[in-house]
Amino acid sequence: MSFPARYWSASADRTRLVCKICPRFCQLKDGQRGLCFVRKREGDQLVLDTYGRSSGFCIDPIEKKPLNHFLPGTPVLSFGTAGCNLACKFCQNHDISKSRDQDALMHHASPQRIADVARQNGCRSVAYTYNDPVIFLEYAVDIAAACRAQNIKNVAVTAGYICDGPREEFFGAMDAANIDLKGFTKQFYKKLTGSEIQPVLETIAYAVQETSCWVELTTLLIPGENDDPKEIEALSRWVLDTCGSDVPLHFTAFHPDFRMQSTPPTPPETVLRARQIALACGLRHVYVGNIKHFEAQSSYCTGCGARVIGRDWHLLSTWQLSDFGNCTICGTQFAGRFSGLPGDWGRKRLPIRI
Repeated sequence: MSFPARYWSASADRTRLVCKICPRFCQLKDGQRGLCFVRKREGDQLVLDTYGRSSGFCIDPIEKKPLNHFLPGTPVLSFGTAGCNLACKFCQNHDISKSRDQDALMHHASPQRIADVARQNGCRSVAYTYNDPVIFLEYAVDIAAACRAQNIKNVAVTAGYICDGPREEFFGAMDAANIDLKGFTKQFYKKLTGSEIQPVLETIAYAVQETSCWVELTTLLIPGENDDPKEIEALSRWVLDTCGSDVPLHFTAFHPDFRMQSTPPTPPETVLRARQIALACGLRHVYVGNIKHFEAQSSYCTGCGARVIGRDWHLLSTWQLSDFGNCTICGTQFAGRFSGLPGDWGRKRLPIRI
């Protein structure tokens, strides 16, 4: 259904409407869609035509987002819509994010219905993921309000390509976010995502410094593109200087997909080397993804060095934290958002219908 969109204005010559949800500033004639494909001009207004419609729902472990310091072990109701405002050549959800087929949106659900289903299934949070939620901001923030009324948290998985005004509204509705920092050069962003890096850096800085949203960062390491040790060091130092030492950083391994089928998978040693570089720069919580490595997926106390959360992929083992996140050995506060004992959702992935 079409829903009135926010964040747009008329062009200077009044012939087009300018979408201001993201730094692309798409200028639209009547009937035209933005690059994201879901924000469309209808007459003298901009609409979101994926409001209330989803490409599917699934209950996941929160660690899959990935979030390692936010309600560990708990189930999260995950969903996305269609479209995206980036053009990543390596997209691993391209069947959803690049879809221009409205028939892909088979599931219809009101914000209240999503909150109710999350509560009925014991989910502690709802995740806006699979495609970037900034492009369906109006739907996401309405769901977030319905969830908060039932004490259900809200999680964004986003590339952070969003303008100032909507950025404030969007992150004000979220309790946690994993933001992709896809690389650390202008060339990488332009060549492989069709976007610019600066708005992403601004989003990360804003979310960490000016909101109460818990933030973790992810960098997908692509061989020959963003895996140079000097670039990883520069990225890590920026994260330290901008976000502080306690913001978790996830380095994940690339596998061939979409328009990068000929690029080889990332060797595990590349991902582990990146982790060591980031730790050496002063970051205290650095993880690896898409490879199996118990030590590098587990969490450690910054006071005494004890393993406080053991992880085997998304399955938790060791747990040495109090109800509020203090190390049970030395008492040091562990960075994150904790509430009681960890969940036991484990590795399960449960598709559901709304």
